[in-house]
Amino acid sequence: MSVSTTKIFFPAFLKTLGILFLYIFIGLFIDSVYVVDNYQDLQWLANLIMVIIFGITLFKVNKRIREQMVYAVLIAIAGEYAFSLGMGMYTYRLENIPHYIPMGHALVYAGVLYFTKTSYVKNNTKLLEKIFTSIIILYSSYFLFFKNDVFGFVLAILTLLILMKKPRERMFYLTMFLAVVYLEIIGTSYECWWWPTTAWNNLSFLPSANPPSGISFFYFGLDLGCLYFYKKRHKIAWKRMKNVRKIRLNTFKS
Repeated sequence: MSVSTTKIFFPAFLKTLGILFLYIFIGLFIDSVYVVDNYQDLQWLANLIMVIIFGITLFKVNKRIREQMVYAVLIAIAGEYAFSLGMGMYTYRLENIPHYIPMGHALVYAGVLYFTKTSYVKNNTKLLEKIFTSIIILYSSYFLFFKNDVFGFVLAILTLLILMKKPRERMFYLTMFLAVVYLEIIGTSYECWWWPTTAWNNLSFLPSANPPSGISFFYFGLDLGCLYFYKKRHKIAWKRMKNVRKIRLNTFKS
C-alpha cells in the first residue's frame, strides 16, 4: 500500500483499498468451510500468509503508521478475546481466535488510512462523504427490512449521528464502515465466522443479521485506541501538529 498522488478514483482505490480487498478475498477463502470440505483445514496457511503480508506492509509504510499498526494488533487481540470468546458476540469457525485476525485488523486500518490520504479523496471529500453516507443508509435499510437486522441498523444510525459532529474524521470512518462491510460479507459468506440471530446471542429485542450491517461501529474503537497510544508516546510532536493545524485553519478563515 502507498499514498497515491493520482486525482482519479480507480488508481487511488486500487493502490490502497483494492490491494486490501484482494488480501481479504484470497486470505479468507483459504480459511473457508469450502476449502476445509474439499481439501483440508488450511488455517495455518492463512496465518502464515498473513504474517508475510503484514511484515511486508510494516516494512513499506512510514514510521508513524508502522507504530499505529502495532498498536492496532495489540488492541485487536484484546478486543477479539473480549468480544468473541468472552461475550460470545460472534464465533469463528474453529471457535478460536485465528492468528491472522488481529494482523488483519491492522491491515484494514492501514488500507483505509492510506485511501483517505490520496489526492483524489482530498480533492473530493464532500462528494465522497455524500456517496458513502447514501450507500450506508441504503445498505443498513436493506438489512433491516429484508433480514430483520435491527441490531445492525441501530449501530449504523449511531455511527452516522456521531459523524455529523466529526467533520475532520468523517471521511475516514465512512470509508472504514464500507471496508468492514466488505470484510464481514466475505468472511461470513466463506463461513470463517458467524454472528448469532440476536445481539450478543442474548438480547432478543435486538435481532441481528449475519453479519450485522453496522458492526463497524465497534471497529472505531481500534482507531481511537491507536491514536490514544500514539499521542501518549509522542506528546510533543502531537501538540506541534495540532498547533500547525490551528494556524492553517485560522489562515484559511482569514
